[in-house]
Amino acid sequence: MKGCVASANLHIIAGPPPFGGHSSTPIRAMPRLFTALEIPTDVGQSLSMLRGGLPGARWIDPDNYHLTLRFIGDIDDSLAREVADMLNNVRRTSFDLRLDGLSSFGGRKPRAVVAAAAPVQALFDLQSEQERLMQRVGLDPEGRKYTPHVTLARLRDSSSRAVADFLSTRQPFRSIPFRISRFVLYSSRASVGGGPYVVEAAYPLAA
Repeated sequence: MKGCVASANLHIIAGPPPFGGHSSTPIRAMPRLFTALEIPTDVGQSLSMLRGGLPGARWIDPDNYHLTLRFIGDIDDSLAREVADMLNNVRRTSFDLRLDGLSSFGGRKPRAVVAAAAPVQALFDLQSEQERLMQRVGLDPEGRKYTPHVTLARLRDSSSRAVADFLSTRQPFRSIPFRISRFVLYSSRASVGGGPYVVEAAYPLAA
């Protein structure tokens, strides 16, 4: 099934024409790109109820909740268009997913609070296929093991004890199951806490 893209083409971004459009000005770097799964509104609402009570936390706006599949980074228009076209080659079927459990990243110096995705093989297969495709367009391999999660807060000067206490008072957490019927190509611009994220293209999964 061929992927469909937003707005019949790729989303128009202020500045130079997106993804290789013609311009008399030099090509500048695109906003940061990554592929991800969207989080349904009802699941996002349940995640937003977890916010608060953790000093040093910068809470992610629920509108910006997502589950990253493959980070792409800041690339020029030509490569961005090649990436978007290559993602049309993904051949996967839709599947059910749920978030199951809370944790933190960073060990003794925690840097984020996250909701973990339940280990579903279809999710890992989708991510692995995108990893292979991104390497085919010349991107460097991801340097770390894929750990699917939704970031709830980024931390600054939060003690490991405070984070442990926060997590213990909010466990167990388990979302309702939700259907994954597409993945998207997001762009973002540098900002405190991440976002806002713009859907540049959407790619449906087979029924």
